[in-house]
Amino acid sequence: MLSLSPFQLVDLAGATQDFAGDRAALICFVKEDCPTCREVMPVLAAMHATLSPTLPFLVIGQTAEGNATLQQDFDLPFSLLDDSALKVSFATAIETVPTLLVTDAAGQVTAQQVGFVRGDWQSLVDALVTQQSVAAPELDWQALPEWRPGCGSLSVDPIHAARLQAEADNSPIRARRIEVGSLDDEFEFMFDQGFSDGLPVIPPTPERVLRMLSGTTRDPQEVIAVMPPNMGEVTVEKAAINSVMAGCKPEYLPVVIAAIQAVCTDDFNIHGVMATTMGASPVMVVNGPIRHRIGMGMGIGALGQGNRANATIGRALRLTVRNIGGAIPGGTERSTLSNPMKFTMCFAEWEERSAWEPLHVERGFAPEDSVVTVFGMTSGPVLTIDEGSLDGAALAGTLGQATATILNARAYSFTNCLMVVSPEHVDTFKRGDYSKADVRQRMQQVSAKTYRDLMMDDVSGVGLKPAQVAQMDDDTLDTVVQKFKDDADIFMVVAGSEAGKFTGTFHGWLTGSRGSIPVSQKIGT
Repeated sequence: MLSLSPFQLVDLAGATQDFAGDRAALICFVKEDCPTCREVMPVLAAMHATLSPTLPFLVIGQTAEGNATLQQDFDLPFSLLDDSALKVSFATAIETVPTLLVTDAAGQVTAQQVGFVRGDWQSLVDALVTQQSVAAPELDWQALPEWRPGCGSLSVDPIHAARLQAEADNSPIRARRIEVGSLDDEFEFMFDQGFSDGLPVIPPTPERVLRMLSGTTRDPQEVIAVMPPNMGEVTVEKAAINSVMAGCKPEYLPVVIAAIQAVCTDDFNIHGVMATTMGASPVMVVNGPIRHRIGMGMGIGALGQGNRANATIGRALRLTVRNIGGAIPGGTERSTLSNPMKFTMCFAEWEERSAWEPLHVERGFAPEDSVVTVFGMTSGPVLTIDEGSLDGAALAGTLGQATATILNARAYSFTNCLMVVSPEHVDTFKRGDYSKADVRQRMQQVSAKTYRDLMMDDVSGVGLKPAQVAQMDDDTLDTVVQKFKDDADIFMVVAGSEAGKFTGTFHGWLTGSRGSIPVSQKIGT
């Protein structure tokens, strides 16, 4: 026999009414947009007038606005109770409204009507009138429809049911659950639903999501960011779901969360990065103790395949941007060619092998901090080989020559770059105590051109147009222009194998307020 648990609800007047489960009562669940519920409102009003003096009568509505509408439309003699949180409806296992329940003094349900069947309702009312020794309500039963089906309770609506079940089970999972048919292939289903980046994803079952959430101490329902372009709220739970799909381990989740927070800043401008036809994409560099704790790749093949942490953390960020932000190719993502970094690009700096301050310390963090830095890059890593330079000036000169062609040999003063310097190359810089500042200055010196050099000509239609040149005098045309507007637009980290005199360079997009500014975010727990 069904037993009702005690509850308290507030009526339209703000007064609290309760059901203690220790008395007989008449309880009806309704919602305003159900035609059958509206049909029975006059019946409930008449029943209330007769039965409420001897039998507590509680009418529970499932939306606050709907309750106000019903009260106004029918001038009800009782005040509807607000169950817009749906917890009482869920706990009582209400599947259909209207549902009319009669309980005894122990809170046990002794009679129940679901929907409206005229004969059954009339028989129940007659029995209650006799039992309570009161006058029959003034009702013209023959004027009522013989039968009306009820409507689905909001508490069983898929939009609410998963949340309510999770709350009842004390589970941190609140996301909507999607049922997969027994004959469906779950991996093909994920493709069909559009959750994938084009590669297979791991189905985010509740068990896997709960396991992923064990990687952080944060509240699963905490909103960590609002993700453009759809401005979707990213909760810790949703970050965990996308991390599961990407193939992450739970210990990677704090890095994913920090990266999501970084790209959702105005400075980084993730909408612009993903929407530009230039095909930009986030590149993630991780610094600090967490690199070793989660086994990130920073040595041989650091920018390629083979390391689970590197590959899946970067992918989890992109899946979040896709599935929550809505940046989907052909929609708001309009890359002309795109690039493989749209799948993933994440690696750790090999701080211990560097001759310089690590990136995060250079950007104001403590050495013991774990930090992720995100860059909006259009391509890379583009390999620069220099096996002959014996000092820092010569090697920096090679790098300056190579970066002069980023985007275009005449594209000057509006982009940035991220250089991944190999151990052998950093050893060359170390021999002469060649600092990062020295490298930047030398690169700018080697790659500098004048406005005259940047004019379009018979070789290429790219550059200053005749109309622009006509407005410049000779002194202006001979003014030196740097490849990068500021030395600080050249970023350097160390990674890669002990063998190989190479530097890989990621080419930037627009930098500054018109484009994307790199952002560093401390990684929490």
